[in-house]
Amino acid sequence: MRTILVATAIICAIGLGSCSDESRPTGPTPREVGVIVAKPEPLVQGGAVTGEVRARVQTDLSFRVSGKIIERLVEVGQSVKAGQLLARIDPEEQKADLDVAAANLQSAEAQQTQAQLAYDRQQSLFRTQVTTRAALDQAQEALLTAQASTKSAQALLETAQDTLSYTELKADADGMITARNAEVGQVAQAAQVVFTLAHDGDRDAVFEVVESAFLRPIDGDGTVTLLSDPTQKIAAKVREISPTIDSSTGTIKVKVAISSDAPIPLGAPVVGRFNYVSQDVIQLPWSAMTSKDGKPAVWIVDPASSAVSVRAVDVAGYETGSFIVKAGVSEGEVVVADGTKFLRPGEIVSYVKEASK
Repeated sequence: MRTILVATAIICAIGLGSCSDESRPTGPTPREVGVIVAKPEPLVQGGAVTGEVRARVQTDLSFRVSGKIIERLVEVGQSVKAGQLLARIDPEEQKADLDVAAANLQSAEAQQTQAQLAYDRQQSLFRTQVTTRAALDQAQEALLTAQASTKSAQALLETAQDTLSYTELKADADGMITARNAEVGQVAQAAQVVFTLAHDGDRDAVFEVVESAFLRPIDGDGTVTLLSDPTQKIAAKVREISPTIDSSTGTIKVKVAISSDAPIPLGAPVVGRFNYVSQDVIQLPWSAMTSKDGKPAVWIVDPASSAVSVRAVDVAGYETGSFIVKAGVSEGEVVVADGTKFLRPGEIVSYVKEASK
């Protein structure tokens, strides 16, 4: 009886040992991670910049002669017509110069008349052989000199008349006065800006933006909206991008054409929106980013062995919830999107499912 019980115990012990060996795991359980298959997708990017509305053509008006301003006839914001008088400087000096030029002309004309009579007389005497050829030539020379003096005096008179007209500053086109830089009583120098005139017609939305904003080509036309009324959108087209950077602000000037029919007043603050030409890029969620030697990196899964490895990447840009990979990841590669914190190079992982970006 004792022999049977011992045998039974040995068999049970062997059986239990056998069952324990079969249930014991052969290695650690692979870590479960979420992955995403890298594939290029079209990316449409854009931006918004703020600026103001300006006239397409804008001129600085100034006197062409120096003098004391004695009258100013327009205010900032006032509409004017071409040829309308805007301001006047004291014309006394120019009137005096005109009187002198007129007197010189009268004197020259009198001398010319006298020289003409002397020449005619010498011609008559020469025909009757009473005078010499030398005397006739001398009279002719005096007449030509007098005629030249008359022409010179006439030109000086016209110049004096023009100079007198320059004491009046007139608008060169229809438009609106947007700036005034001189007051009555001030001595204005020649070419000193007195008024700025915004011509009627087409207008531009002018923006000061960083250079990188327009390094990529723009896709079609953009839109311009008033800050005071964002619901009002007006189609606009980039007309001019400055080739130089403003050294004081570090920005470039961009002009966007606006139709003259657009109900946007001059100087109004506006927001311009535009889109870049779409391009195929690989976008990954923020959760896929890790670091390698202080640089951005991602975990790549080897589909054959399910082992992971960390790889540095070049990031082209950051979007809301994702980043754009410029280099380091190829199409079709499996990237760990979730569960990257505790991974080690060469570790075996199991896929949960493709993570959404």
